[in-house]
Amino acid sequence: MFKKFSSEEVSAQNQVKASVQRKIRQSIAEEYPGLEPVLDDLLPKKSPLIVAKCQNHLNLVLVNNVPLFFNIRDGPYMPTLRLLHQYPNIMKKLQVDRGAIKFVLAGANIMCPGLTSPGGALDDEVGAETPVAIMAEGKQHALAIGFTKMSAKDIRAVNKGIGVDNMHYLNDGLWKMSV
Repeated sequence: MFKKFSSEEVSAQNQVKASVQRKIRQSIAEEYPGLEPVLDDLLPKKSPLIVAKCQNHLNLVLVNNVPLFFNIRDGPYMPTLRLLHQYPNIMKKLQVDRGAIKFVLAGANIMCPGLTSPGGALDDEVGAETPVAIMAEGKQHALAIGFTKMSAKDIRAVNKGIGVDNMHYLNDGLWKMSV
């Protein structure tokens, strides 16, 4: 998704109205209840909230020129990895084994066997089409943010094909971006 992303891909940046800002805050609060105590610090009511529209129907939510969240079309808002590293417990986590790490860091989608092998870990509460943090075996921080294609139970049962779409990973264009 963000493999070759740069600030040139941003087609428009708009400071949003207060009503739109409230709607964005509300949907982020519903999606990530763990952020509720710090939401006022992350998305202050007084500072301007900017939505940057990019190619492929991608929206970035910027506060003080720092990308904090992104979404595709009208899908759920997902935090950037920098924000996820500050607040690691806001998303459900799936863990890949050591063999999958280099492929995930190259932008590959997460295959079912990488999650079900002995080094991987699945949270059975994760449903289909849910944003998740992708953790690495033996590492403390997330290496990617993904969007599940099937539920964790289906990933375990099928054990073939793509289980999670890789949306944003360490050292991709969004990670390196400075708007």
